[in-house]
Amino acid sequence: MSKGPKTHHVVPNPSGGWDVKRGGGERASSHHETKREAIDSGRSVSRNQGTELRIHNKDGRIASSDSHGGDPYPPKG
Repeated sequence: MSKGPKTHHVVPNPSGGWDVKRGGGERASSHHETKREAIDSGRSVSRNQGTELRIHNKDGRIASSDSHGGDPYPPKG
């Protein structure tokens, strides 16, 4: 998981379900039964705090990413 306060992550919970965690954080901000619920919650938190949202697969790899602020490579024009 990317370290630092400018990201939030949707990650699988080893005990089942999905968690939303702040980058570098140990504890989950929230826990959800489905990945869809976790993504919706994580997206809302990420938008409010202007962070990047990283969505992981079951194997822990990053599947996709949403930028809600602080994009290091914004499009020109």
